Order: sequence, then C-alpha cells, then structure tokens
Amino acid sequence: MPATPAYPPHSAPRLYVDVELSDGAEIRLDGSHAHYLLKVMRIKQGDPVKLFDDRTGEYLAHVTALGKRDLILMIDGKTRDREAVPDLWLCTAPIKKDRFNWIAEKATELGVARIMPVQTERTQSHNIKMEKLRAHMIEAAEQCERTALPSLDPITKLTDMLEQWPADRHLFFADERIHEAGEGSFRKALVAHAGPAAILIGPEGGFSDAENEMIRALPQSVPVSLGPRILRADTAALAAISLWMAGWGDWNSA
Repeated sequence: MPATPAYPPHSAPRLYVDVELSDGAEIRLDGSHAHYLLKVMRIKQGDPVKLFDDRTGEYLAHVTALGKRDLILMIDGKTRDREAVPDLWLCTAPIKKDRFNWIAEKATELGVARIMPVQTERTQSHNIKMEKLRAHMIEAAEQCERTALPSLDPITKLTDMLEQWPADRHLFFADERIHEAGEGSFRKALVAHAGPAAILIGPEGGFSDAENEMIRALPQSVPVSLGPRILRADTAALAAISLWMAGWGDWNSA
C-alpha cells in the first residue's frame, strides 16, 4: 500500500500573525500576507496554512474564503507550543544596512532571545529603520520554523547599556585586542560562566580605548577571543552566537 502523505504538508505556507491564536478561531488576512498567499503561493480554498503568534505557539489552519485582496482562515488546531528560547541577547553596533539586516536575520534563525543595537564612538549607522529590520526577523522566523521572535530594542548608547546592565547576566565581550595564545578562549569562558548571557560585538573599526576600558570595568564582562583572525562584525556576531548555542543553548537538546 502507498504510504499516507504527511499532513500538513511540509510545503504549506507559514506566517507570523500579530494576534493571539486559538483552536477554532477565524483569522482574516489582508495586506502583505494576503498578497503573498493569493498572488505568490496561488492558494486555493481548503488549502492548509501554518500560523504562529509568538504568544502561544504554531497552529494549522485552512482557507475558508477567498477575496481579491483578503482571505479567511479557520484554525484547526495547535501543532506546537511556543518554543523555550535560550536566554541569550545579542548586543551589536549597527553596520551598513544590508549587513545589519543580515545579522538580525541570522541571529533570529540561530535562536537568540533579544537583539540590542548599540551606539558606540565608531558606529557608522545610527538611523535604524526598526519596522524593516523587524520584518527581516519575522521572515527569518517564518522560514526557519521558529515559534518565537526575538525582542528588538531601540538603539542604545553603550554607556547607558553598561550603566543599566543586569547584575545576573554575563556579557561576553568579543575583544579583538586579545592576542596572547590561550587568553580569552571563548570555549573556556563558556565552561566557567553558565547562566543568562549576552554577546557584545563592536562596530567596524572596533571599540575605542576608552570604551574597551569601560566594558572591561563592568563586573559581568567576560572578554573573549573569537580566534586568531580579525573578523568582520557580521561574521563575529554569528560565530559568537554559534559557539554559545553549542555550549549552553538548545543545539544539544534533541
């Protein structure tokens, strides 16, 4: 006998909606969601759609009515609860728009809980378009099947961030000035510093001498090296997140 196909099909469209979902609810979609489903996916009545709300989890729905610019979905049931998010923040200086969008996308895919843009002395880009940046994060979460979105903070001055830093959260400071063999090993630092954490990545050109001293003066600061090569800011952010996720995140939870 032929095998029964998986349902819902893996190829079913998957969207984030900013409304709390529940079994049996009807959801009307318009705007960009409707355009995507109607014009791009060519969805038909009865077709399945996956939805998640960043509150309760992911749900399976099906199309009950189609309009020219909107459609109605009926929620059939929950497929997954909202994921348990590893307690990791990414604090990073904004860089060129496309590269900063890329950092936010990939940090979302890797599972961070919070993204905090940080203004430093050498920050080149101060005007962050928050709605567009969040849209990139949502698209990444939709595609990689996350059921939670990272929170996104407005840009904050480095001095203000350090003054308000939580007493119980480690701040892994990616310090490109560490050159001595073995000093600042991120792997060793992870072994010694479990618990809530954040990663701090500087701008192109790095932190100033005064900023470096100020960061190191924070009791929760843990200066670390990301290896023998000087990495671009976007590469450094993703490398550091990956190392933390492999050590204390949910990469080994299977």
